[in-house]
Amino acid sequence: MPALFSVLRRLGFCFAAAALLWTAGLVWFATPLAIRDSGAPAEAIVVLTGGSLRLQSGFKLLGEGKGRKLFVSGVNQEVKLNQLLRLAGNAPDWAACCVVLGYAADDTFGNAIETAEWMRRENYHSLRLVTAWYHMRRSLLEFARAMPGVTIIPHPVYPNHVRLAHWWEWRGTAALIVREYLKYLGALFRPLIGRLRLKGPRPAAAPAQ
Repeated sequence: MPALFSVLRRLGFCFAAAALLWTAGLVWFATPLAIRDSGAPAEAIVVLTGGSLRLQSGFKLLGEGKGRKLFVSGVNQEVKLNQLLRLAGNAPDWAACCVVLGYAADDTFGNAIETAEWMRRENYHSLRLVTAWYHMRRSLLEFARAMPGVTIIPHPVYPNHVRLAHWWEWRGTAALIVREYLKYLGALFRPLIGRLRLKGPRPAAAPAQ
């Protein structure tokens, strides 16, 4: 019995430590990034689809000369450029010449791969990344992996429906942030899980006939 109590006590301690670490990580994740931006233009502006505010911010940056071209990643196959310009609302008339739509991505990992391929084709080495603040940490993680050596300037947007102050008191916002945090953890540990799978036991070869 003493041995059993010792094991249970250790398990309880490990569980409490893991819960504390997870909660501390959540608080860190829910704190918007402190952005240090000199205002210098990048070669590209990249918008990840997911809301009109992102598009509006991307077109505003393009109009201010913060990038040569605007790349919108993860666009629905049925959406055309003129529809996207109408959705953005404040897109200038000349914007159509400088906007490229990416249709290949359906998640953040895909956004990073799609954007990396486009950046290589354009021979660009810097970009401004436009997405929601709660999505920015995972986006930066995926983009940095897909484009080592590329300068990525985060440009988060703050949707009105996502409460920043006392976010834990708002059920919808709390659920969104926890869900995004879990996705971030999944992206963070994905390479480790992949390596563990590669090192796992392999099925024995079939005997020769």
